[in-house]
Amino acid sequence: MRRILTWLGTAGAALVVLGLGVTPMGCYLSRAAYEEARILARRQPIQTLVVRDRTDPALRAKLQLVLAARQFAIDSLHLDAGESFTAFSPLDRDTLVLVLSAAYRDRLEPKSWWFPVVGRFPYKGFFDFAEARRTAEALQGEGFDVTMGPSAAFSTLGWFNDPLVSTTVKADSVTLVNTVLHELLHTTFFAKGQVSFNESFATFVGGRGAEQFFRARGDSALLRRAQRDWQDDRLLGAFWERTAREIDGVFAALPDRAIAERIAARDTVYARARRRLVDSVAPQLTGYPAGWAERVPLNNAVLLARRVYAERLDRFDSVYAASGGHLRDAIARVIRTHRDSVRTAAK
Repeated sequence: MRRILTWLGTAGAALVVLGLGVTPMGCYLSRAAYEEARILARRQPIQTLVVRDRTDPALRAKLQLVLAARQFAIDSLHLDAGESFTAFSPLDRDTLVLVLSAAYRDRLEPKSWWFPVVGRFPYKGFFDFAEARRTAEALQGEGFDVTMGPSAAFSTLGWFNDPLVSTTVKADSVTLVNTVLHELLHTTFFAKGQVSFNESFATFVGGRGAEQFFRARGDSALLRRAQRDWQDDRLLGAFWERTAREIDGVFAALPDRAIAERIAARDTVYARARRRLVDSVAPQLTGYPAGWAERVPLNNAVLLARRVYAERLDRFDSVYAASGGHLRDAIARVIRTHRDSVRTAAK
């Protein structure tokens, strides 16, 4: 599964880290600021790398694809790219950042973390992998469901000109284009405090945008792959949505104080969901390895973390259909509708 982190600490780090001193948040932001500075210091202009003779041919092809996807985002989708993805930063590790999510076992509620400037988020990214594992173990010891996995890319929401990093460029062509468009949607529009909306909207733009990109290039093979990927996203989005409704249903039927009974009831739901995933959903998936459905953990943390990126993808597709399959118009309509709803709620 693609995991793309909207990086939380970096934006506020330069503003508040000195004030926070040696507090845990101050240490966390210091590390984030340090790692961001290292990434920015290694930037090399992509255009320069493309024309340089000693650039590896495989890397050159990926860089050219990124530039093409970026230009497509600007010209065809009217996304605000700024200077993002005009530079490349090679990293000295295979994993960019580990993303940790946690949830209460007896209710479908995520643990959240507060960050300066940007507020609360239901996940936390770690450049310090040992600290990520220690935090995960501590949360498990406190009784939380926990899930953790790598992210190959992140967005600073326009605070910095996000470069392409070597962990991102390793992806296949469809995933790479999807990632570029996903991130540039974040740069263009980000609703503060609405993580699931933001990430699911970006999932939609990345998925449908990759389809349109390869269709415009006349690449039928990669177009079919992009279409299959989007179908996978929608199928799994519907699976997570149905499972969440069923979990909510058993929790609603039991009193809050009946913790053991609530956990046992939700485990029964997860057992049924596993069979549905293995028997009905997995046979329809094309981009997941054999045995994935049997291995993927099912708990509240996994469920909520997956839904962040796939909540009601059908509603975005309905706007896409109403826009005649014109993604640029669908994006504009979603943004306009969201802004109108915020203004109405504020009155």
